[in-house]
Amino acid sequence: MTPRRYQITHVTTYTYDDDVTDSFGLTFCRPRDGAGQTVVEHELWTDPGHADLGSHLDAQGNHATYFHVTEPHRELRVGARSVVDCLVEQPAPERDLVVWEDARPAARSDLPEAALVAEVAVASPLVDVGPAVRAYAADSLLPGRPLVDAVLDLVHRVHADFDYDPGSTTVSTRVPEVLRLRSGVCQDFAHLTIAALRSHGLAARYVSGYLATDPPPGQPRLVGADATHAWVQCWIPAHGWLSVDPTNDRETGDRHIAVAWGRDYADVPPVKGVIFTEATESTMSVEVDVAPATGELPT
Repeated sequence: MTPRRYQITHVTTYTYDDDVTDSFGLTFCRPRDGAGQTVVEHELWTDPGHADLGSHLDAQGNHATYFHVTEPHRELRVGARSVVDCLVEQPAPERDLVVWEDARPAARSDLPEAALVAEVAVASPLVDVGPAVRAYAADSLLPGRPLVDAVLDLVHRVHADFDYDPGSTTVSTRVPEVLRLRSGVCQDFAHLTIAALRSHGLAARYVSGYLATDPPPGQPRLVGADATHAWVQCWIPAHGWLSVDPTNDRETGDRHIAVAWGRDYADVPPVKGVIFTEATESTMSVEVDVAPATGELPT
């Protein structure tokens, strides 16, 4: 099977109403290698240029890139360009037979990795685990049900029960509010699904990345009109991770490009940092483009 190759451009622009003398930033913009992905090329740049740039692997194996801009500026652009090959790895049929109760890290002390994934089986800063989300999840996590079947049913219900509405939430909206509003965006749906799984003792982590999309029939592909995306991975003992996209009601495929994962969004924002300035107002804009490296998306 031939992998799909994508070129990804991600540019974040900050503007200020006074000079910024120093900008310190940390980015999670380089896609991960492994699990069906191979990074062919990657570069990160800033405008004005950086005085210092470095990268390291964090505790989860994500590529974190640090930059320091010392030239005074009122506009800062942080850009990343990547070329990635994506190929779906077919799971073993036995994966679908694991019962969800047996997939809880607390029930699998026989496996060394159970202790490693236990940190994503409990509440985290942006993922509240309470009785309301536990009750919501219970309709999918029926006694003795296979984990994959239960998770896909939960994903289907989130997709059906919640409206995609970019104006209804912010990056700081919590799970109880999403449950009340019955609306949100991909980050909200990922946090909700994670909370639902963790509320029953399952290990689930937040994945930040990109999704390659097709334009509407008869319409040209709009450069820069894409966005970052978020989805969920749930641990299956001895079989790795089940990767699902609640926003689109499906398992992830070779159009999903994973960049980083963690307990929730706060662990892996695309760009975060600190500035030194007297500015009182600022704005931020983001342009993302995910395109086939050559020609149109293959069918």
